[in-house]
Amino acid sequence: MMELKQFLSALDQICEEKGIPKEKVVETVEMALAAAYKKDYGKKGQIIRAKLDMDTGLVKMWQAKLVVDQSMLKEEEIISEIPETESGAEVNLEPEGKILVKRFNESTEEDLSVEAEQKVRFNSERHIMIEEAQATNKKLKSGDEFEIPLEPHQDFGRIAAQTAKQVVIQRIREVERDVVYENFKGKEGQVLSGVVQRVEGDNIFFDLGKTTGVLFSDQRIPGENYYIGQRKRLYLVEVARESRGALIVLSRNHPKLVSKLFEFEVPEIASETVAIKSIAREAGSRTKIAVASTKAEIDPIGACVGQRGTRVQAVINELGGEKIDIILYDADSAKYISHALSPGKVIEVKITDDKRQEAQAIVAEDQLSLAIGKAGQNVRLAAKLTGWRIDIVKYQIEESKQIEESVKGDVVESIEKVDINKIDKKKKTQKSKEKEAEEIKEEVEEVVEIDQNAEQKTNDKAKSEGIIKKLKLKLKIKSKKVKAES
Repeated sequence: MMELKQFLSALDQICEEKGIPKEKVVETVEMALAAAYKKDYGKKGQIIRAKLDMDTGLVKMWQAKLVVDQSMLKEEEIISEIPETESGAEVNLEPEGKILVKRFNESTEEDLSVEAEQKVRFNSERHIMIEEAQATNKKLKSGDEFEIPLEPHQDFGRIAAQTAKQVVIQRIREVERDVVYENFKGKEGQVLSGVVQRVEGDNIFFDLGKTTGVLFSDQRIPGENYYIGQRKRLYLVEVARESRGALIVLSRNHPKLVSKLFEFEVPEIASETVAIKSIAREAGSRTKIAVASTKAEIDPIGACVGQRGTRVQAVINELGGEKIDIILYDADSAKYISHALSPGKVIEVKITDDKRQEAQAIVAEDQLSLAIGKAGQNVRLAAKLTGWRIDIVKYQIEESKQIEESVKGDVVESIEKVDINKIDKKKKTQKSKEKEAEEIKEEVEEVVEIDQNAEQKTNDKAKSEGIIKKLKLKLKIKSKKVKAES
């Protein structure tokens, strides 16, 4: 019992170290026991199977045979005289094979291959006829497995033990490779963290924990340096199965690496409140990323930039200082193209061919270099981002002059109209003032005439003098008012 406990403890330790299921390790031990038994006590061609009872530690051994009928067997003598060819229909016309040849030629090549696959050569150690098998168990049918119990043995020779050891080692490696392949196959398209393990020429090998991934030269960021022990984030491009194990291909220049890094830094992207619509990248130099918000109250660009640019700066630092332009996505193609050409300011975007997705962006002369970018990088990334072919056109000076002169003429004409209106108004005001002066003059004359009549008709001089003073004062006030207005 103590030995069983030690054995189970060793199994648990292997499972933990290798990261493989316990069932796979037990299956490996059973295969090793069957191989050791066959080595010492079995015969050539036999199929030996073993079953380990984990509770008692006892091993059950048996020989397995395939139940066959007459239709599943090959006629060895006849088949051996018919050479195999690419089509499977070419035959050698030997006397014994003529009947077989006729029967094969009447069917199609496809039927031939199926018939050949179903037929087996009878081996008494591997096969048992259905009549013989049903004599023991009537439920058996063609294709089932017939079990013959074997006498268990506890003592195995040195060679058998060595065989069992090799089976265990080889099978454990295979299972470990399969587990690694399955684990990382499900992580394709994700970002992993790895440590530089070794550098072989232009290829960098990263320790990913349970296995090693490779960063090929065409997947590196241009100009980026690597040293042993350096930790990097890498995009898992592909996991391929090879004879030596799983080949894990990593990348540092993949466009999706940027979007995955933003998912880590921006909670709104992880929660799908802000969506990354498109991304265009020239690794090591510049990246353009188009974002949109699913909620009106959230600013997608502000969410990606973060407070004082902390979020976008974290992504830039991870990419070694690569510049990142975050633009607003728009369903309107013209507006989207205009945004994509940032930091260049676009006057107008004309859709020249909607089917072929060709557009023309008109920019001012001082914005031309910004819109095109260094070596055409800005417009090239904008084209990748939007999916449109973009032509940058300079705003024509002649057209601008014509527009300017036209506007200037309209302004001058408006000014002249305003001046004429002012003059007419001034003339009208002057006429009204002259008319008022004449009215005052007439009124004064009437006052003087009244004064004269008053002096003649009344003997009360004091009364007439008072009236005259009042009228003169009134005249004086009105005269001053007219002078002030003129």
